Amino acid sequence: MSDTPDSAVRMYTEQHRTAFLDDLAAWLRIPSVSAQPEHDGDVRRSAEWLSAKLRETGFPVAEIWETPGAPAVFAHWPSDDPDAPTVLVYGHHDVQPAAREDGWATDPFEPVIRDGRMYGRGAADDKGQVFFHTLGVRAHLAATGRTAPAVNLKLLIEGEEESGSPNFRALVEERAARLAADAVIVSDTGMWNETTPTVCTGMRGLAECEIELYGPEQDIHSGSFGGAVPNPATAVARLVAALHDADGRVAIPGFYDGVSELTDTERALFAELPFDEEAWLRTAKSRAASGEAGHSTLERIWARPTAEVNGIGGGYQGAGSKTIIPSSAMVKISFRLVAGQDPDHVQQVVRAWADTQVPAGVRHRISFAPATRPCLTPLDHPALQAVARAMGRAFGQKILFTREGGSGPAADLQDVLGAPVLFLGISVPSDGWHAPDEKVELDLLFKGVETTAHLWGELAAALR
Repeated sequence: MSDTPDSAVRMYTEQHRTAFLDDLAAWLRIPSVSAQPEHDGDVRRSAEWLSAKLRETGFPVAEIWETPGAPAVFAHWPSDDPDAPTVLVYGHHDVQPAAREDGWATDPFEPVIRDGRMYGRGAADDKGQVFFHTLGVRAHLAATGRTAPAVNLKLLIEGEEESGSPNFRALVEERAARLAADAVIVSDTGMWNETTPTVCTGMRGLAECEIELYGPEQDIHSGSFGGAVPNPATAVARLVAALHDADGRVAIPGFYDGVSELTDTERALFAELPFDEEAWLRTAKSRAASGEAGHSTLERIWARPTAEVNGIGGGYQGAGSKTIIPSSAMVKISFRLVAGQDPDHVQQVVRAWADTQVPAGVRHRISFAPATRPCLTPLDHPALQAVARAMGRAFGQKILFTREGGSGPAADLQDVLGAPVLFLGISVPSDGWHAPDEKVELDLLFKGVETTAHLWGELAAALR
């Protein structure tokens, strides 16, 4: 257990609450929108602001790392314990586009506090969750009397996450020696809800492809040629129909190779969560749950691989009719991958499957976007248990476990650095990531501060 006294952490956090919020508000005023070139200077200004604030916090190393796109920030605070493990914190300082006319009640880049919440773009995603580490480490030092953290603490805060992290993996590979760590903490995630603190244990990976089918050299008359030559629109429809079997399983041979199946313990932990399927369906704007037979909704979106048709097209789609056999058709498919699946293998089996689905007389071309690997930390991993203990001390209640159905750059850190990835976030669904009136619950934000104050001692003990 950490040697950080809980009451001392809470007292220090409360004493510095106002100054912390003032600083966070100053950072949120910088419109670091990485997707809009007119804000390139603001993204750089955000990196410079954070680097300066980390040095002010006490990090002896705080640097701006250039990429072909937006800059990242790296910081390092070595422990004075020669046997201390090394922990790397990941987050991002860029934000989604936002404008008052999108439906915001106030200027998205002029943060305001109302009813115990701070509103502003980036308040939760991800500046607020990055920034709680600054007060957390100071509370850790104040409560323990240390002059340096109990772990060798590193931060990597990228500037392109909201633009798809196009340069992130290359940056991690290039700087792998300086980023080397025994564990990675990702603070770009959230909890189940305001009253149910949770720790995420993993994220799915992603492979995306587009399949293009070509038949006649041009659109041709369906009366003169229909029924006598292959139709690529029909072929693409049959290909899509063959994607799943009657039980909702992906019907591509070899697709499930290596999949890590859920244990009974994991299923039971998912079942502990207060999941309201009807409310979830309302959020999904859908009328019924569907998917692979034999699995609950949470299991389907967190722990099972999927194949989804993202777009399909071909032939005439204007008003009225145009009786043709189209010359081409296409489909875009995304595959969410789970622990144990290899994206390269998935690409191979998808290509082989597509070859068998396309009839004679139809040419096809399949192209894949760069893949994202899945990541999963076992429930019994000492580092994961350390995160749960630290969070439990801050919240004063049992911590439950979730996974993320989406995908992100965390898998690159696990893949390149070979370190377990742990997720520590205090954001909740009502925070409105990417939406108007994004906010962060202040009580939860300071629970994040307290969690990190406890975490470094917990990890120092767990990773020895």
